[in-house]
Amino acid sequence: MTRLPGQVDPLPGDHPGLVLRRVLSDEGQADATRIASLGMEPDELRRLYAGMLLIRLMDERLLGMQRQGRIGFYGEARGQEAAVIGTAAALAPQDYVVPALREAGAALFRGLSLRQYIAQLFGNQNDVAKGRQMPCHPGTRASRYVTMSSCIATQLPHAVGMALAAKLKGDDVVVAAYLGDGATSEADFHVACNFAGVWKVPVVFVCQNNQWAISTPGHMQTASATIAQKGVAYGVPFLRADGNDVLACFEVMREAVTRARVGMGPTLVEALTYRVSAHSSSDDPSRYRDETITERWRERDPLLRFKKFLQYYCAFSDEQDAALRADIETRVRDAVAAEEKVPPPPLASLVQDVFAEVPANLLEQLAELTSLPRQLDKALHG
Repeated sequence: MTRLPGQVDPLPGDHPGLVLRRVLSDEGQADATRIASLGMEPDELRRLYAGMLLIRLMDERLLGMQRQGRIGFYGEARGQEAAVIGTAAALAPQDYVVPALREAGAALFRGLSLRQYIAQLFGNQNDVAKGRQMPCHPGTRASRYVTMSSCIATQLPHAVGMALAAKLKGDDVVVAAYLGDGATSEADFHVACNFAGVWKVPVVFVCQNNQWAISTPGHMQTASATIAQKGVAYGVPFLRADGNDVLACFEVMREAVTRARVGMGPTLVEALTYRVSAHSSSDDPSRYRDETITERWRERDPLLRFKKFLQYYCAFSDEQDAALRADIETRVRDAVAAEEKVPPPPLASLVQDVFAEVPANLLEQLAELTSLPRQLDKALHG
């Protein structure tokens, strides 16, 4: 049979890309040689844990605020902290993150301040987007974290375009394009993978396969055995990691980023995890899934697993853990208290930032809108 250029042979059952990479056992044990190969100092390992813990504690407080009506929407990353932080830790400062939904922790890990993030949740005067995005949609040039879109998979062709631009300019930049399992059923995923495979651009597709696309389970999402192997059709190499093992996520991401940085093109990374929380604050997962399975995944908590590792290998004590938790909770609480007092953006910002000079019809509408409170006050109080 004639072979096509770039044709990929069928996958053998023991293909290394299909193996679910693990560094940590369920009890947080690891081979010392394997740990040494990661090249991470104890302070760096503890920083991974701090990044994961920040996501967990922040999610707990901010979801509670949504339930109290203080913010309009929230989406947790509970149970997926290892996949977020492990993959983000493998990136360099000049690299870009193009997120899906649950990667805000990566922005914070890369330098976005808590106050900036919480300002975005309130959409207040300190929000760089001036309240024009839903909560949980931060963006930061300083951390090279692109504002997400709620439309599934639309970010993937954008990420590939950014990577192509970096390649054409000769910039030492890798683009991390995050997605969920549901995004692999969208045309944009296939367009992005095909283009990236043909042009060998420095992009890493990171699929957090949490096994639920809102209410659609994985087995109804795809007939393929894994998400990772979808890369075969596009000539895109692939790797799989235990998404609840932060070190495995770091290890596979580092390999993918290294390939991209030296000109070897894209990689599709699948981090297998589970969405133990609701899809968002607007969702009730008990209506469509067996929560006894969810409880089993809760027992595989990535933070507890990594904490056990730190106790074994970095002499990380319960007292140090308690102090870290207290510090994070204080920082989150202080940031919320500060930003909740900040007023909304000026009304005039409604018509700014699109035109160099605001058109007369928009100025007229703004003037009418501005007068409404005065008219209402006059009607109520004479």
